[in-house]
Amino acid sequence: MASKNITLTMPAELVRRAKVLAAQRDTSVSGLVARLLEQLVGEVDDYDEVAEREHRMMSGEAGLQIGPITWSRNDLHQR
Repeated sequence: MASKNITLTMPAELVRRAKVLAAQRDTSVSGLVARLLEQLVGEVDDYDEVAEREHRMMSGEAGLQIGPITWSRNDLHQR
């Protein structure tokens, strides 16, 4: 995959702590940011997939079928 440079602006203390963390994990700050973004993008893709599947289910396109309703609200909530 081709790489592209970007510029980020962050507080100096955050950058310092990110460099320490990157060194502890034997990677770079760019590597940390890339991994985090990959996780976030993956979560969005997963969410979009689940939302689409639920939409299909609710619209009846999923092949799910519920039998005829043979009761009334009052039957279910007799007092």
